[in-house]
Amino acid sequence: MPSPRTYNAIVIGLGAMGSATLYHLARRGWRVLGIEQLKPANGMGSSHGDSRIIREMYFEHPLYVPLVQRAYELWSQLEKASGKSLMTINGGLMIGPSDGAIVRGTIRSATEHNLQYEMLDANETRSRFPAFDLAEDLVAVSDPRAGFLDPEACVQAHIDLARASRAEIRLDEAVSKWMPNGEGVRVTTTQNEYDADFLVIAAGAWNGQLLRDINLDLAIERQVVYWLEPESGHALYEKARFPIYAYEYKAEHICYGFPRLPRGVKASVMHSGEISADPEGVRRSVNDDEVDPLRAALRPVLPGLAIAPVRETSTCIFTNTSDHDFLIDFHPAYRQVLISSPCSGHGFKFSSAIGELQADLLMTGKTRFDISPFRLGKLPDR
Repeated sequence: MPSPRTYNAIVIGLGAMGSATLYHLARRGWRVLGIEQLKPANGMGSSHGDSRIIREMYFEHPLYVPLVQRAYELWSQLEKASGKSLMTINGGLMIGPSDGAIVRGTIRSATEHNLQYEMLDANETRSRFPAFDLAEDLVAVSDPRAGFLDPEACVQAHIDLARASRAEIRLDEAVSKWMPNGEGVRVTTTQNEYDADFLVIAAGAWNGQLLRDINLDLAIERQVVYWLEPESGHALYEKARFPIYAYEYKAEHICYGFPRLPRGVKASVMHSGEISADPEGVRRSVNDDEVDPLRAALRPVLPGLAIAPVRETSTCIFTNTSDHDFLIDFHPAYRQVLISSPCSGHGFKFSSAIGELQADLLMTGKTRFDISPFRLGKLPDR
């Protein structure tokens, strides 16, 4: 095997977080290498499927709002730099009972960060967005800056611009192992060995396999998404009249969806999938009856969509932490290794900002954002 090549940093995994981190390091002049075991935004991971929600009034916690606000700025900058359309802002509806977690959480984030929002009852929602026919006990909070991202295009833009800044990319090259090498690291793949000052492990569901020396307590969850084809009223689902939405259909259980895109009207139920011990064990086929829980969840808010035929299905992976917050921290034994964000199914929208944040951590050891809830110390039995 030839002598290892040396870099300032190596990034393992070129999905959402890895591609963004590679880009931000490369554009600042670092000599960087990105390694991806398959292809970017492949169908086996978490960064594919034609759309990802972006929303400002983050019902999960107000802590996320400054981070997503920076993400909006960076997505806009990436659009200009790449010449690609990456982000569509068509508004969003956060729907549920007035005392539910989504509605209360959305209002809390909006209030703490002085964001403008509207409360809509069932009649007001129906009048403004005719596809939505909310049950009378439901309300909606309107988020005017919400919309959706094109995940495949976002990942590819980060990779293309990283390469334009002289980053090296290795695709279809799996990492066999990594180890500390003095104050740096050595990464061994199926094809070569590489040395670097720093290592970023951003392999999503494969992070656990690369970090067997510590207990990350990650749950690998199969997520099924559906593209539905309403048989009438097609215009009601176009992006000008159909915002993205998240609906709390029972306590802390959410379904969500998008306007009509080329593959249909996409919808899914959040965190309802099978848990696997490893990513290779995730079931990729979808049974016909698996759509039934989604149809039941949609009936009180989108009755026309609830009965629409299924046009297409797909699976992806959520890599969940125990509290569904992110994970961004240095390895407890090796400060030259940064563990990057198994993001529990809600992280893609942040990836432009997380890439910048992680570049800051490597280059300066600090970031302007509060990431204390994302530290390793929150995980049990480490």
